[in-house]
Amino acid sequence: IGFHGYAVGGLAVGEPQEVMFSVLDEITPHLPHDKPRYLMGVGKPDDLLGAVERGIDMFDCVHPTRAGRHGHAHTRFGVINLKNARHKDDPRPLDEQSSNPNCTRFSRAYLNHLTKTEEILGAMILSQINLAYYQELMSGMRIAIEQGRFAEFAADTRAGWAAGDIAVL
Repeated sequence: IGFHGYAVGGLAVGEPQEVMFSVLDEITPHLPHDKPRYLMGVGKPDDLLGAVERGIDMFDCVHPTRAGRHGHAHTRFGVINLKNARHKDDPRPLDEQSSNPNCTRFSRAYLNHLTKTEEILGAMILSQINLAYYQELMSGMRIAIEQGRFAEFAADTRAGWAAGDIAVL
């Protein structure tokens, strides 16, 4: 038809991830490879990784900021719920190896306090952490695609999420 790009919508509205991926497996082979392919409203990290595996190029979603408002941080360990009591007295940063200053600057105890008291600063910090993680994740995917090692990147990323958060103090 000659459009400048193609949007796929109507997914991620309650169906299981496997169904969404199955639909993408059917749709994406029929979309031009030289035009951007945009998946509307999809935004959890594992959904992004799976959609890129299936040929999707762009996304939009409120998930990073919504998760931040609910006390959740996306990290290389997966999702960390900062409202959990395990973080109450933990002086360690969210992720010592992160390049994001907010992951290394604030202790888990402080982030727990902010989220438990519903201090708006907590939602702001966690939203920023999540947005930075998403930027890092997408950048990593682009680099891996350019280097021809996307499958390795995806496996390593999923292994990090599966390993989970660091041990409780």
